[in-house]
Amino acid sequence: MVFEVKNGSFGYPRSQNILKHITFSMDQPEVLSVLGANGAGKTTLLKCMLGLLPWREGGTYLDGRDIKDIPYHQFWQKVGYVPQAKASVFSCNTEDMVLLGRNAHLGTFGQPGKRDREIAEECMEEIGIAHLKGRACSQISGGELQMVLIARALAARPSVLVLDEPESNLDFRNQLIVLRAIERLCREKGIYAVVNTHYPEHALSISQKALLLTEEGEAVFGAADEVLSEANLDRAFGVEVKLYPLQLKNRTFTCVLPVGLKEA
Repeated sequence: MVFEVKNGSFGYPRSQNILKHITFSMDQPEVLSVLGANGAGKTTLLKCMLGLLPWREGGTYLDGRDIKDIPYHQFWQKVGYVPQAKASVFSCNTEDMVLLGRNAHLGTFGQPGKRDREIAEECMEEIGIAHLKGRACSQISGGELQMVLIARALAARPSVLVLDEPESNLDFRNQLIVLRAIERLCREKGIYAVVNTHYPEHALSISQKALLLTEEGEAVFGAADEVLSEANLDRAFGVEVKLYPLQLKNRTFTCVLPVGLKEA
């Protein structure tokens, strides 16, 4: 399968483009991290690539087919979306929230059956949140809710998983739980993951590819360790950045240290 954006540009009505000529491609199960300064258009990019906002130019393609030409239910059977987790006001329990992910496989008036409920429970097991069964979504932590939303997206059994800041507002432990879950899904389930993140360290830790948005609305795309260089991060965030590799437990981590603001 190939998931790609070709020459994508977007701007709101009567305004200039805030995203310009975005192009990237994924042709194997891997993690693509999207980074950029606040206001660079990261969430807007995710919404455009999913068809939730219309590209002004270019388009999103799944196996060479413009997603505008793919029927709604077919598209959402292949692509799962995990929006930014907010404090839940829903009184439904966690199983019912995850079960909503099966909607793409049901008809307009279809009701989930036994197999749909089994899949929802399997997804909770896969993510490691089976212990949350029976809990109200309004009464669990932000990290737990984030995992519930990931399980909901997985219930559609998608090939592509798009996550908007999945580790934001979480403590260190819950950040690691979410990041390891994303890595494991790509490795064990053959899922393509697109992750919008504020953390270059996280992107360098779990990503094979990266897309870095600049202030001008353009993007640098390629291998994560090449795109997320000191020079590129300097340019994108307007700060002087130093990268320090750290070898630990047979794995190399990269510490990203912003050491000062760039002169205007």
